[in-house]
Amino acid sequence: MKRLLFRARQTSEQFWFIPALMTLAAVMLAALGIELEERHGLPPELTFIYSGGETGSRSLLSAIASSSIGVAGTVFSITIAALSYAAGSMGPRLLDNFTRDRGNQVTLGIFIATFAFSLWTLRSVQGGEDAPFVPHYNVTFALLLALGCIGALVYYLAHVTRNINMTQVINLLRDDLRVALQRATEPRDDQSAGAPPPDTFWEGGEVLRAPAGGYLQQVDTGALARAAAEAGTVVRLLVRTGDYVFPNTTIARGQPTLPPDMLEHLTLGDGRVAGQDLEYSARQLAEVAARALSPGTNDPMTAIDVIDRFGDALCTLKDRRWPSGLYQEGGQLRLMLPTSDFAGLLDTMFRMIRQYGADSPAVTVRLLEVLGQVGTCLEDPGRRQVLRRHADLVLEDALRVTENSGDRADLQARYAACCRQLGGAAP
Repeated sequence: MKRLLFRARQTSEQFWFIPALMTLAAVMLAALGIELEERHGLPPELTFIYSGGETGSRSLLSAIASSSIGVAGTVFSITIAALSYAAGSMGPRLLDNFTRDRGNQVTLGIFIATFAFSLWTLRSVQGGEDAPFVPHYNVTFALLLALGCIGALVYYLAHVTRNINMTQVINLLRDDLRVALQRATEPRDDQSAGAPPPDTFWEGGEVLRAPAGGYLQQVDTGALARAAAEAGTVVRLLVRTGDYVFPNTTIARGQPTLPPDMLEHLTLGDGRVAGQDLEYSARQLAEVAARALSPGTNDPMTAIDVIDRFGDALCTLKDRRWPSGLYQEGGQLRLMLPTSDFAGLLDTMFRMIRQYGADSPAVTVRLLEVLGQVGTCLEDPGRRQVLRRHADLVLEDALRVTENSGDRADLQARYAACCRQLGGAAP
């Protein structure tokens, strides 16, 4: 069931989905308007309804249909070209945001629905003396749709201009990362599921091999734990969400057996998706920073903005902990999953920035400052130790390529302040 909902949500986010629904609704509305006027005619008291003849209505509907589809094609083709250019510096996530944005989908839907409504109405216009028919209701509504297209065009131009702004993209990715962190962690006062069994426990159990390759996009943990309980077995998943699964490799073990139809609870796909994959959301922001630090772009301010957003997201973990990956059903352990941890998250966030930004003192200094400030929020000694490790790596890489004595002094000063904030002294 969870896989079906996952696929349905992915389908609903496709660029064509909302326009297709709006087009279908427009055709049905056009047919309803024609049927209503054929049966009941046009009441004389409705003076605001279009009252022209066959020639005028045909010309008006033709103009609305041609202009709506023409403007839509021209504007969206130019926008895609602009987005493709911008995505070269910010990464392919920008195009993904564009196609999934509801505002963009509704705007395209308005243009296409206006075209479909006008075209469907146009076919019902009849001239001559035998049985002339002009769908006055539909022509009036087509005029209103044309006005709506003008408003949608103005909104769309402003909306797209704002969405390709670098700060807006970074803030959007920051929001995605916050949501992913909330999903991946749990409050500190939650009860632990107990200690995991030793590795020898899994010896001799049934093995599950991947039937095909792809990224593990989702695990239905609740259904899988219940299936293991019904089968009287314990399952250990060897890959975590976001890992690429190679065909015929071992991805799970069961003791003593595996529950039937276990693959029904695992969703494989061609790409990584946000949701259960925490590191995917962090990697998107890190990619923006890495591209900004490339010699062809040379935009350290964008990298500094990304570092600030990483610090923002990490400080939300103050009262949260990482789950154990152990799931019980009926008071007994039934499922064991590999999970992300704080060290892995920081590697995803800061490794590429540290490597590509080592020769930029502005970036490394800000990175040391953020690591120290995050340490004041996260009081756990283990997390502070991980932060200290990254501070040590940043200083080592930066001093190796920084020759200016003033910059080296700034780095040493920021590193010493970072160590004090992390509860230790600089070596």
